[in-house]
Amino acid sequence: MTEPLARFPLDRAPESVRKLMGEIGPVWGTNIPKHRDMTLAAYGPLLARAPKDGVKVTRDVAYGTHPRHVVDVFQPDAARNAPVMIFVHGGAFVRGDKRVSDEVYDNVLYYFARQGIVGLNIEYRLAPESRHPGGARDLADAVAWTEREVGRYGGDPTRIYVMGHSAGGTHVATWAFDRTAIPERSKSVAGVIIASGRVRVDVHPDNPNADAVRAYFGADASLYDAHSPVTHANDPNLPVFIVIAEFENPYLDVYGAELLHNLSRVRKRAPRFMRLTRHNHISLMAHINTEEDILGREILDFIEQGR
Repeated sequence: MTEPLARFPLDRAPESVRKLMGEIGPVWGTNIPKHRDMTLAAYGPLLARAPKDGVKVTRDVAYGTHPRHVVDVFQPDAARNAPVMIFVHGGAFVRGDKRVSDEVYDNVLYYFARQGIVGLNIEYRLAPESRHPGGARDLADAVAWTEREVGRYGGDPTRIYVMGHSAGGTHVATWAFDRTAIPERSKSVAGVIIASGRVRVDVHPDNPNADAVRAYFGADASLYDAHSPVTHANDPNLPVFIVIAEFENPYLDVYGAELLHNLSRVRKRAPRFMRLTRHNHISLMAHINTEEDILGREILDFIEQGR
């Protein structure tokens, strides 16, 4: 692991990035595709210059039979019995890629590999080919592959962490909590990080991804509550870290808070929760492996403390 925790606020980012994030934030939801692309473009040069030394990357290793059942492995030099981080990207269930740009989401796994953690960046099937709970089942297959194979890359198959962003956060939460979808959760997973996940299914008129939600969860709204991970958030023991951004896609911050509430009620104590101020739905992930080391260090502490 790295040196003790420190706080690096947004003012460590270049002035141009600080300014753009400040301008985009309050209007994020008015044109999410445009602001997403602006955010990726702003962080691209920072991430291109970010350290990547000491990490061996092996691309597109198959964990299953489907063409999208592949994983990129980020292996730290001399890794031996290292913790493992599985990352599940977003994309509103119908799109997305483990490399949404030249730098994102590689940056997430480079960061963890640089801290001595074996990083796995997985791909999964998309809707409409794959409907609920297909994403969670693909994750279950990836976890099973990790248990069998990660030792070859220096990882400890008994210390696996799983992190999902956006739709990936939905799949992680479904896998973690919904036993009607995934009857048995692997005991090798030591904790999950759910970042900006759509943990409640909705097709509200102001949900810009409502059609994508229908494509994955179906058109029968009477099933949405049963398909929502928040409905099943009753595990008293699994370490969970819930993360939201200040400027989210509509309702994702609200649903993250609902997940926090439901787990707190069951556990009689709150799990770890973080609202990343001055960040949007995409910069939440794009800032990782830059000097603005906020979320990454919180996750490292989550791993180190086991909670």
